[in-house]
Amino acid sequence: MNPGQKELELVRFLQAYNSSIVAFSGGVDSSYLAFMANRVMGSAARIVTALSPSVSRMQRDLAQRFAEEYGLNHRFIETGELENPDYAENPANRCYFCKSELFDFLKRLKAEWGVDVVFDGSNADDMGDYRPGRSAAEERAVTSPLIEVGLTKAEIRELSRRWRLPTWDLPAMPCLASRLPYGVAVTPEKLSRVERAEDFLRELGFREFRVRHHEELARIEVAPAEMKRILDLKLFDEINQVLKSLGYRYVTLDLQGFRSGSLNELLEIEG
Repeated sequence: MNPGQKELELVRFLQAYNSSIVAFSGGVDSSYLAFMANRVMGSAARIVTALSPSVSRMQRDLAQRFAEEYGLNHRFIETGELENPDYAENPANRCYFCKSELFDFLKRLKAEWGVDVVFDGSNADDMGDYRPGRSAAEERAVTSPLIEVGLTKAEIRELSRRWRLPTWDLPAMPCLASRLPYGVAVTPEKLSRVERAEDFLRELGFREFRVRHHEELARIEVAPAEMKRILDLKLFDEINQVLKSLGYRYVTLDLQGFRSGSLNELLEIEG
């Protein structure tokens, strides 16, 4: 099926429910799903965004603006994954504990509100990646409509573009904890330092990048298309000074450039 046909299948899938909760991060996939659920169910589609120290202010603001622009029945909730030692110790399956916290919260809301189903925005590409959060979703009977109809990330971007959604070309926005190597404890202070470092690079005009936190060392990954710009000695000095003012002792540029999930390169995943 082409993307348009898959979207028709998605509409039919959503029409099987009278009400829903959509886990909404403000990213490409969950924004498209929230938009479509709202078109099908109206206010009976309850759009819920989880906030914690792992969620940046930028991500929170994007979610709020999108919800307001499209008239979503939206609310924020506060999750407490950092209070769970299994999450804070930052094991390779950290995302499992984060998603467990989120989906347990949404399961309680589902019962409280009398809602039919909880949706998340996982897409068909997620099935072939290392995604421990998927196990948490499956254990709690969370439904993934975009997977059910076979929509890939590229197709979701294309359909979002057709609907003129502002999120269609949004870079990926994983949580701030994803900047810390596995085994490095997650704390609010470290997450705040990463957020402030990335805010500064964003203010400089960089679009697709990460600041990876290696305790005293900040490792900057920049997309290949933006690499030439960052290789300016004056800019180097400015970035170095600002990131050191945030508490880093060393600031480095990763010559391999930005790649999503680069910290997974350190994992030995048995297939």
